[in-house]
Amino acid sequence: MAAGAELTHPFTIVESDFSNDNSSEVSEVKDVIVSDNSEELPQTVNGKPPRHLSVVRHSLGADALMPPSELDSCHGMTGVKSPTDLISSYTPIFRSGSCAEKGPKPYMEDEHICVDDLPQYLDNVSGFSSSAAFYGVFDGHGGTDASSFVKNNILNFIVESSCFPACMEKAIKSAFLKADYAFADDSSLDISSGTTALTAFICGRKLIVANAGDCRAVLGKRGKAIEMSKDHKPNYASERQRIEKLGGAIYDGYLNGQLSVSRALGDWHMKGPKGCSCPLSAEPELQETWLTEEDEFLIIACDGLWDVMSSQCAVTMARKELMLHNDPQRCSREVVREALKRNTCDNLTVVVVCFSQDPPPRIEIVPGRVRRSISAEGLNLLKGVLEGN
Repeated sequence: MAAGAELTHPFTIVESDFSNDNSSEVSEVKDVIVSDNSEELPQTVNGKPPRHLSVVRHSLGADALMPPSELDSCHGMTGVKSPTDLISSYTPIFRSGSCAEKGPKPYMEDEHICVDDLPQYLDNVSGFSSSAAFYGVFDGHGGTDASSFVKNNILNFIVESSCFPACMEKAIKSAFLKADYAFADDSSLDISSGTTALTAFICGRKLIVANAGDCRAVLGKRGKAIEMSKDHKPNYASERQRIEKLGGAIYDGYLNGQLSVSRALGDWHMKGPKGCSCPLSAEPELQETWLTEEDEFLIIACDGLWDVMSSQCAVTMARKELMLHNDPQRCSREVVREALKRNTCDNLTVVVVCFSQDPPPRIEIVPGRVRRSISAEGLNLLKGVLEGN
């Protein structure tokens, strides 16, 4: 976890078990078409060791916003325990902007998807009872086949699941594994390529982040950085324990001397037969929360950003930009530009999702409570500057 990021926001880490089913058929899916909003940006020249060495129609009804207690019995899932202040009229409005840049690398392997209006994207399916959105970042390695395939199919696998929408957590987790298997079965693709994957599914006020790899999602809460995902690096204690238990090894920070992440889709030259447990896992970890008025925006980005910028620094910069022009597209470009100035060694993809039509407000000191003290906004800005250095 980056310094300065405080996990004070109410969220739940979903750790339910998922059984691999080799007999389940992978449905035919439509490609997801994403517009490319990237712009040409200045390039850096530093190198970095390579990471790889060698809508279907569906009805989304009111169940998607059922109280967690009513969902607990569904497939054994444990729902998020919402705080008492969730009963309000607040409804987030989704606006997003993205920027993708190859950086110092010879070619681009990242992919991303932004769907601000999921009901419209799914052709206005009747029964969609609330606003919903979907976002994803896919950081490829060893080629573009894996990242492109997962970007084009992951949303389809989610909404096709029999668990959707009543148990979105299980639908999302199963979709990652189905995408991994479907990729392995496509003889036209290079299945030795791989990709990390991070998705953010928002329905009404419920945000579910699923992550496999080292992309990261960070929530901006009145200037504070709330990390909504955990990086999957081989050297991290929990991942090292899992890897070694399954017979894997870590050499100089690389899984089996080949991969700098411990979870990824694809990379089938490093995996055994389908359904068997192996050190390189495609199973995502999930975190979820209920959005409130204090949650201003979400940043999801590949590790090209997080290699040179802390979570708090990114939130501080993004908030300052949004207060200035209130444009998430321009905000994502400026964050990418800053990462390039800091000599990132990787591809860069940044998505900024705003939850209101208005820019973030200035944070004022409450009279009589704090005297001769820096404001909360100033404190977060100072943290971001210090961590940026």
